[in-house]
Amino acid sequence: MHSTQYEQWTADSDVAFLPADPPRGSQVALYRRTSKSNIPSDPVERIKTVGENGRTRTVSAVLLYPERAAETLLTTEFRTESGKAWALAARKALEMIAKGRLIPGLDGVDGDSWRLGPWGSEDLQYLRRLAAAMPFAAYAIPMAVTPIRLAEPYPLLRAFCDSVADAWPRTPAAGLYTGNEIFTGENPQVIEDSDVRWLQRLAGETDYGLGLGLAVDIDDKGTGVVRLCAFDREDPDRPVPDADVARLAESRADRLRRLSWASGWPPLQSLPRSATSRKLRHEDFAALLDHAWEYLEDNGLPVFWPDRLDRAALDISAELGTRDDTEAPSLFSLEGALDFNWRAACGDKTLTPADIRKLTRAAGPVVKLADRWVVISDEHKQRLRDEPRSLSPVEGLRAALSGVLHVGGHDQPIEATGALKRLTERLTAPVPRDFRPQPAALSGALRDYQLRGYNWMDELTELGFGACLADDMGLGKTIQLIALHLHRQNDGATAGPSLIICPTSLLANWSAEIAKFAPGTPVRRYHGPDRDLENLDKNEFVLTTYATMRIDAEALANAEWGMVGADEAQHVKNPASATAKALRSLNAPAKIALTGTPVENNLTDLWAILDWLTPGLLGSLESFRKTYARAAETGDQERAGQLASLVRPFLMRRLKTDPSIAPELPEKVESDQRVSLSKEQIGLYRRVVSDTMDEIAASAGIARRGLVLKLLTRLKQICNHPAQFTKSTDPADGKSGKLDVLDELLSEITVAGDQTLVFTQYTQMGHLLKRHLAGHDAEFLHGGTSVKKRQELVSRFQAGEIPVLILSVKAAGVGLNLTAATHVVHYDRWWNPAVEDQATDRAYRIGQDNRVQVHKFICEGTLEEKIDRLLHKKKALAEAVVGSGEAALTEMTDDQLYELVKLEST
Repeated sequence: MHSTQYEQWTADSDVAFLPADPPRGSQVALYRRTSKSNIPSDPVERIKTVGENGRTRTVSAVLLYPERAAETLLTTEFRTESGKAWALAARKALEMIAKGRLIPGLDGVDGDSWRLGPWGSEDLQYLRRLAAAMPFAAYAIPMAVTPIRLAEPYPLLRAFCDSVADAWPRTPAAGLYTGNEIFTGENPQVIEDSDVRWLQRLAGETDYGLGLGLAVDIDDKGTGVVRLCAFDREDPDRPVPDADVARLAESRADRLRRLSWASGWPPLQSLPRSATSRKLRHEDFAALLDHAWEYLEDNGLPVFWPDRLDRAALDISAELGTRDDTEAPSLFSLEGALDFNWRAACGDKTLTPADIRKLTRAAGPVVKLADRWVVISDEHKQRLRDEPRSLSPVEGLRAALSGVLHVGGHDQPIEATGALKRLTERLTAPVPRDFRPQPAALSGALRDYQLRGYNWMDELTELGFGACLADDMGLGKTIQLIALHLHRQNDGATAGPSLIICPTSLLANWSAEIAKFAPGTPVRRYHGPDRDLENLDKNEFVLTTYATMRIDAEALANAEWGMVGADEAQHVKNPASATAKALRSLNAPAKIALTGTPVENNLTDLWAILDWLTPGLLGSLESFRKTYARAAETGDQERAGQLASLVRPFLMRRLKTDPSIAPELPEKVESDQRVSLSKEQIGLYRRVVSDTMDEIAASAGIARRGLVLKLLTRLKQICNHPAQFTKSTDPADGKSGKLDVLDELLSEITVAGDQTLVFTQYTQMGHLLKRHLAGHDAEFLHGGTSVKKRQELVSRFQAGEIPVLILSVKAAGVGLNLTAATHVVHYDRWWNPAVEDQATDRAYRIGQDNRVQVHKFICEGTLEEKIDRLLHKKKALAEAVVGSGEAALTEMTDDQLYELVKLEST
């Protein structure tokens, strides 16, 4: 037969092991469960197997000796579960051999035999897990046919590993190396009597005759009783009742003392002095049940347990919820209705509340339940005694969503029941239960994803929660909130004026969007000297700024709002700020946060937003930092997963790259524009680095940090233009590599009839650019631009009247709709990719029909290039820079700082 046919047959065959003495004489059987299966190989043997029905059957098999069997098992991709199991055993045996874990020992007639050892606890645990998972076919060859007796998987695995160990070192080369055939030849070599004893000691114990074990019993009071016993190694499942245990224990006394010390179980030392039973203190019995027994068994002292002891691990869980199974119409309907109950199971037996109370009162490590003894640790007792204090609805919901509740100093997995379960299922459903079409009063059609966002916000507010819509910039958060406002006016219970808080730069945009999508809806700007809240219409939008809200917090808090919306909600990321405190004073049945960057610096930003929307959802700020933020930010995947489960129902985050959204936007092409410094810039850069580094070296503390920030700012100014560094108002004062590249770029763009946005973080640089680009009819929008002028510039740009619009990143990086632009230039870098992306999104947003090209200017060899490298390649440090801006760099050593700012040749 072809080798490929044999390989195919082997992969589909079952595998079992036939132990022998000496171990190297054992065999591995490859067989099929049917007697009619033809094997494409010789020689073929006939062997007996046992079916799961208990009947024997003679089948054909290929028998392999250990060395070839191990090779076959590791090189065959078995499709049978038994083949896979023995392949894992072969891998473990060869791993042990590769580590040099070989012990010379004796076979059944004092012949030479290798064994694997010493075994580590992790290796033995691996074998135990493998034995527990072994399929029946892997050990279905009977050791005795009448009556039928099968080998236990674990001893069989140990015997297989020893057979591989005994066969593997025996090669012709080994005999030449050692000079004799003992432990190297294939034929048995009898060991001299003088060597037998030391080999026995080296191997720990022999593989035949009587072994020493530990018999355990329990008296009627739950006290553990132990004694040494003997067992037959040929039939190790039962102790030998009439053996001379005292003599056996005396011969093993040194080993028992070593085992006592190594296992940390002192009672073992005194047992050899008495053949009678000994009662154990509760703590010693608990230690034996907990960990000592496994070490003793792994090191040759098996433990025999009484049949009436159930050693199955106690499975403890908890449930939290309501007694009834009715649906909770809102979060607050759960008030005072939450119950916490422990649940416990031992094996397949579920314990009753009375059983659980009995467990908590137990003095020792075992408790009698009905006719069985159950093991319970002190930790489990204490856990069952602990119960959480009375929980508020929002605390109960936090536990239900995250899946854990902090009880007695640890996280306890819980399962929600009743109305709490129904509320949790509704919150985590992929689609709101009642999916509504867009409001009839909305002018224009919501896109599919916008319709989902509007329904999601409506569902949350109906259930008594706030919602954070964190769509990417340009995906239309404004229209989704306008749709929600219009929908709420259709119900007298939810109708009422909506207060929208936003940055000053967005007031005009909100007015325009409301006029466009909700024509006829009253809009009031609560801003400026003549602001008032008189005669509010229930359908009215009231627009105000964060600064005005902070000043007029009391007046705004006293008004009755149907909904409060915070646009660019990252403005309240500092929960201790006056702005955040003013926002928290505003009450409304519906609260919505809009932001494209829910986490700007760290997870505290997220807490500040969500705690305003639904107070208490994430716990206190300190507990949030301790429980979630610090762990998640340092890579704790379990904590991060819990936090994600908790936050996901209340935060909708969608990106332009999402499959359901990407087709609706054109392509965005980003490119880094490397720029060479002019000779004047090079001279200024080097001089400033040299002079300021000398000052920094001679300073410390706050003074040093101030000098570092001063150095960074001056270098960035030099990279932009010498005139900015010298504070000149004339762009002709000095030559700038960036300005030359901008001129070349704009000459191509304007000839093609395209429009460009140019972003800079410096107002002074913006004025220099406007003066230099006067021939392009450029305009400049910055923080000092009035609201009226700002709207005029936006309208003119969108109408195609302004070919080049220069913008301050801080004043115009969010909110504006400038889709007439097909090119975006970042003249200087903000060092925060999120901020730069927000600025780019003035052009790359819903409504953009053309490809957008983004040009980022970077001066070669300078601080700009090195920071850009950090942002792209060193994520951890990049996050530190992004998180605290330039301040993070002030903590660098002088050498690190110099490496960052020195000018490198290009």
